Amino acid sequence: MATQIQYDRLGDPDVLEVAAVPDPVAPEGGVVVAVRAAGVNPIDGKLRSGSRPSAPITAPRVPGSDAAGVVVAVGPGVDNWAPGDHVVVRGAHGAYTTHLIAPASHLVRKPAAVTWEQAAAIGVPVGTAHQALVSLGVAPGTTLLVHGGSGSVGRAAIQLARRMGATVVATASPANHERLRELGAIPVAYGPGLLDRLRAAAPDGYDLILDAIGSDEALEASFALVDDRSRIGTIVVGPRAEELGIRAWGGGNPVPMTADELRLRDEAYALALDLIADGAFEVDIARTFPLAEAAEAARLVESGHPGGKVILLP
Repeated sequence: MATQIQYDRLGDPDVLEVAAVPDPVAPEGGVVVAVRAAGVNPIDGKLRSGSRPSAPITAPRVPGSDAAGVVVAVGPGVDNWAPGDHVVVRGAHGAYTTHLIAPASHLVRKPAAVTWEQAAAIGVPVGTAHQALVSLGVAPGTTLLVHGGSGSVGRAAIQLARRMGATVVATASPANHERLRELGAIPVAYGPGLLDRLRAAAPDGYDLILDAIGSDEALEASFALVDDRSRIGTIVVGPRAEELGIRAWGGGNPVPMTADELRLRDEAYALALDLIADGAFEVDIARTFPLAEAAEAARLVESGHPGGKVILLP
């Protein structure tokens, strides 16, 4: 029997329950992956709580879109993967499980130098950051402001933008400033006087802004710093993006992704895995939890201050 975390009604983390289910069978064109690590993302909680609309629940729903593990079975028509292959699953559906069905086309080979935890941590954060940075037009010589630089997307955005040749200023609480400096950003504290501190950090101004926090303080500062709102993007306040005149990506975007945006997400997996394997990209793991403690993991992520990526270990 396989084990999965599921919920059959919307609510707080207490609606999550551990369930035993029959071992899945690999479908045509698909595989079964024994999950070694699954990432916990803010979007998981938004969908579970109902704050992000989704289809009505007609059967138990398994959360999670980031997973890494070992192929244990392949279905008819799959000839490029075999049992024993170590993989990352792109855009997984129901990653909070011991055994996951995935289309063969959604697999990326995991380099040996990348840990299971690292592999499961990159999907949503790195995919969102890469998509946003490329779409915003980050390039050598640009100055980028990241609101919420200490979150998983923020940390990924800092590193990727620095590799793209940008100067990065990132807001965060003082406790996270040293880590942001290590990643290559100029840290700035939240709170009263934010706008003045941001102007002092980049006297020549900002070219682009990525909002990963969604506070009124962050948005007001952004509008004061950049006149052209098409150069401001958010991953948090997507439902308000159109009325604000800004752009939206990731879990904050209510509009389905275009084919080009999906391509950028897919591109991010291979990029991040190669960089991690080369020691050129760092993934901060805040804490790992056994699969059965998924509710506790969700509470930590939803506290807003996990200090890095939270991972489930089936």
